[in-house]
Amino acid sequence: MNELAQALIAESYAAPPSHILEGLTKNLVHHELPNVPHTIYAELWHLAFWQQITLDWIAGIETPYPNQPSDGFPEKSHTEPSQEPWEHLRHRFLHGAEQAAAAAQDTSRLDHPVRCPSRPGTPTRIMSVRDQLISLAAHNAYHLGRIVLLRQLLQSWPPASGGFTW
Repeated sequence: MNELAQALIAESYAAPPSHILEGLTKNLVHHELPNVPHTIYAELWHLAFWQQITLDWIAGIETPYPNQPSDGFPEKSHTEPSQEPWEHLRHRFLHGAEQAAAAAQDTSRLDHPVRCPSRPGTPTRIMSVRDQLISLAAHNAYHLGRIVLLRQLLQSWPPASGGFTW
């Protein structure tokens, strides 16, 4: 497995995403902390949202860029029936990460150009599959780090499978 694929699904820069997301209860993922803009649930929803856009773009589907930053997060709701259940969201994200890692392993396509719609009013960017996946890995690392911090604040870190504590 190359380093880009590892950064998407394995222990590369930190604990694997599957470890970071394991053992979380419905109460923990929806727990709102003072002065913290998003719950663990919202952070993961955001990750799955952008990951799917990346997968679309590298597949040649020009999914539009969101009109505003809040469009990339779930609507605030305190009732889970109006939201995707946590385990489904977790599975969807991890499945998408596996798809992204598989794309990273396909070295014949890494330099293939990809049309990436930009913010409204700005021109469409052209990136390689590799660059788009590097961007996804960096984005995932940022938000998975936020999830680790939230877990630490909620005293639910490290998970049973282990995670870096230093």
